[in-house]
Amino acid sequence: MSRNYSFAQSFMWMSFATVCLMVASQMGAFSALSAKALSSSPFSSQTSSTAEEKRSQLVVDLGDRKVYLYVDGNIQVGYDIAVGRAGWETPPGNFSILNMQLNPTWQHPFTGDVIPTGVGNPLGSRWIGFWTDGTHQIGFHGTEQTDLLGQAVSHGCIRMRDGDIQALYEQVAIGDGGQGCSPNILCLTSFCA
Repeated sequence: MSRNYSFAQSFMWMSFATVCLMVASQMGAFSALSAKALSSSPFSSQTSSTAEEKRSQLVVDLGDRKVYLYVDGNIQVGYDIAVGRAGWETPPGNFSILNMQLNPTWQHPFTGDVIPTGVGNPLGSRWIGFWTDGTHQIGFHGTEQTDLLGQAVSHGCIRMRDGDIQALYEQVAIGDGGQGCSPNILCLTSFCA
């Protein structure tokens, strides 16, 4: 019986030692993971480029005729807009930014006449395009007709005060795209540094 007791005692000590080694090993792995997590935390002194990115989202409420800029889920600003008129409605849904232009020229969709940048150009100083059928485009742009904001008057585009589109232009980039929007709202989501 004493021989069985010694064997059982030895087995118990070996099991205990094995468990201790496993725990020590796991603690080492945990420490390494913790160090890695802390180094990529936005609160650490060594920030990576992804830690500096902020999630921006443009939400266009077609009914209220406003565009709202959210950063990390918090509303930053809202701008008055004009939207597409009957027969030329601004499409609701999720879109990606296809192109952006400083001081764009405008081509009349029916006559083909090209209007250069500057006074008289209906696009203002900035263009943020998010829809095309290959021929026509729809996007955000400035307007000199600020008295028409809040109305459905465009050919599908979203018109804004020129100062507002200039501010918005700095918050987005080509390729930024939307996801998870309500079907009655135009939504663009972006990640900005």
